[in-house]
Amino acid sequence: MRGPHKIATAVRKPDGEITVKTQDINPIFKSKFLKLPLVRGSVALVEAMIIGIKELMYSAEFYEDELEEDAFDRFLRKMFKGNADQAIIYFSVAVALLISVGAFIILPNLVAGLLKTLVESPLILNFLEGILRVGLFTVYVYLISKMDDIKRVFMYHGAEHKTIYAYENGEELTVENARKYITLHPRCGTSFLVNVLIISIIVFSFFGWPGVLMRIVTRLVMLPVIAGLSYEINRYIGKHENKGLAKLLAKPGFLFQKLTTKEPTDDMLEVAIAAMKEVIPENKEDDNW
Repeated sequence: MRGPHKIATAVRKPDGEITVKTQDINPIFKSKFLKLPLVRGSVALVEAMIIGIKELMYSAEFYEDELEEDAFDRFLRKMFKGNADQAIIYFSVAVALLISVGAFIILPNLVAGLLKTLVESPLILNFLEGILRVGLFTVYVYLISKMDDIKRVFMYHGAEHKTIYAYENGEELTVENARKYITLHPRCGTSFLVNVLIISIIVFSFFGWPGVLMRIVTRLVMLPVIAGLSYEINRYIGKHENKGLAKLLAKPGFLFQKLTTKEPTDDMLEVAIAAMKEVIPENKEDDNW
């Protein structure tokens, strides 16, 4: 859980006990320029990936006897020694970004390019590219949701949202109170990614359909801009979730969240509640999420 000032990671250990690690939020990128609207979206995405992988590595420490370190991890630990964990985190983020850009940005463009002999309109080609991108992402999320480990992650995702709803509605943080809420939330990161997919269709259509190299360059250059726009839209939805336009903008994200969130068990809700309690600000004046 991430609050206004703190991040808390709750883990249920093999013996059933819940342990919570709490730390103050210390931005990785501290330049004021990187906090500007349209710029902060890309920064927030990278920071979220770094924090996510870091906390997953922390939680894995409690089950290290059940996990085998692969050859690459051993190589990194030998090369970077005391800084090996940091190296693994940043390497993982870099690889994740490269794979994501390759699979969901470049690949759909190349496939759509094969249709140029059949479709002359640049506008239609860009639209088809966008549909391919959304389709690939949907299939990918659906397939990984069938994996047992990912299914558990998505159940914890649902527990997170239910707990946040209970807090936002001023209820005591108990399993019973959190249980009754839905697993879909307007400020979810899934909605941010869906916004990226949809906005990319609109933005890329302004660049026509030049050669392959130029198409790839424009998509890479414009990706931070699209991420920035998506982030600002997500913020707007979160702040005006009950108003007409915000509710309309939230619908695509809610549809995808039906894939990325599942109904949690009671013990998962207990973990989410334990983390939530640690990030609630002491003063209501600081309650700016």
